[in-house]
Amino acid sequence: MIMIVGHLLNIENEINLYPAGLQAGLKFLLETDLSLLSLGKHEIQDGMFAMVAEYETEPKEERRPEAHQKYLDIQYICSGQEIIGSGPLAAVSEVDEDCLEARDIIFYKGISAETEIILSQGMFAVYFPWDAHRPNCNVGEKAGKIRKVVIKIEMDSL
Repeated sequence: MIMIVGHLLNIENEINLYPAGLQAGLKFLLETDLSLLSLGKHEIQDGMFAMVAEYETEPKEERRPEAHQKYLDIQYICSGQEIIGSGPLAAVSEVDEDCLEARDIIFYKGISAETEIILSQGMFAVYFPWDAHRPNCNVGEKAGKIRKVVIKIEMDSL
């Protein structure tokens, strides 16, 4: 698993370590007033777009692990906090729903060797096609309100 977790406060120290496409996505997060972005899809450049969402987190057992094939995700928390479970794609159980062709997402029934990461305001996590992830999970017993931007970058444009 090569998943990357970081904080935008540190990004200027590490941005040059990433491929150009990933740098462009992180620069968008750093240079854009994300509070002004409307919910939904925003084109950034060829092969890259942002999805802005607001939602309530859910219990982990109600969330399905997912993966993508064509795009990587930069999941950035604008406000709130959530747990994202993650693990190697090789550790997923059987397919629950395959939407790869229509929406570049496949859901699984479970994942072994799952690591939980708490992401809070200002933090991001990068998930490659070989990383399964289970986003939008509660931190603690109660649901939390989240505003998140997910940057989708075509793997071919890295």
